[in-house]
Amino acid sequence: MVHCRDGQKRPLNGVINPDEYVPGILDTVTVDGKIYGVPFTAAAKPGFWYRKSFFEKYNLKPPETWDEFVALLEKIKQIPGVKAPIVSGDSVGWPLSDVTEHFILTFGGKDLQLKLIKGEVKWEDPQVRGIFEQRLVPLLKAGYFSDPIEWTSAVDLWWKGDYALYFMGTWITGMVDDPTDLGLISLPGVKAMVLAPDYFMVPKYTSHPKEAMELAKFLATEGQRIHVGTKSGKLATWKKVSIDDYWEPMRDVAKVVANVESAPDLDDSVGGEWQKVFWDQLKLLWVQPDRLDDVLSTLDAKFPKK
Repeated sequence: MVHCRDGQKRPLNGVINPDEYVPGILDTVTVDGKIYGVPFTAAAKPGFWYRKSFFEKYNLKPPETWDEFVALLEKIKQIPGVKAPIVSGDSVGWPLSDVTEHFILTFGGKDLQLKLIKGEVKWEDPQVRGIFEQRLVPLLKAGYFSDPIEWTSAVDLWWKGDYALYFMGTWITGMVDDPTDLGLISLPGVKAMVLAPDYFMVPKYTSHPKEAMELAKFLATEGQRIHVGTKSGKLATWKKVSIDDYWEPMRDVAKVVANVESAPDLDDSVGGEWQKVFWDQLKLLWVQPDRLDDVLSTLDAKFPKK
């Protein structure tokens, strides 16, 4: 959270038009109606990446519905040499939490994510439990996810064809040999997505307020158009940037992000010891999906008290 109540930053309401930005992107820098930071480009956690060449080789197509997604995983599972349809990056904790949040945001939306962050909804709540029981756990039990693997090693294994899909942030574009071979599958019907934008702020006591405001406006608008055209793996938060402005490997991602809300990262927002508990409990769930009840009760019991 940006600390904007200390009076050390200049409001930037006159610099940008909030209606021109991805919904929700200004929430964390707005206090009492005053905007204290203008958004630049953002990394995102948009879904499952695949190699286009892999899909072409096995005549696979991105799904448009949940049933098609499950059918795709089953088809991939039957390909000789494939260890599992989805590789589960781990060792640092957050890759599994990113996958889990994608399911929550798809089937519960941004509102549910925010209520979980604030502790207004329990993990044992029927809506939350339902997302696990009906969507994620059945995929784990079916063997569609691998056991947790160190996340950078998982990139190499996925790229060489041991696995077909990998849930990762847009920084994956800088970790592979040929980013133009990347395709993206978000869960069908995704409503919101974790975006991680950079913000530009202007100190109250700057000696060059006019120039600072001009720079802020440029970075928040045309600067974004320039940046997404580079090999940055970043997405525009300004809606006036077009798909044609993007570096080619990011165009499919940009099309998805154009239709979703920006949501905060769940475990990063809660933080503290609970974040580590969350990571550990998801590792447990991944290898013992029958332990769902224990996992959810532990997440509630360890959640920070108000």
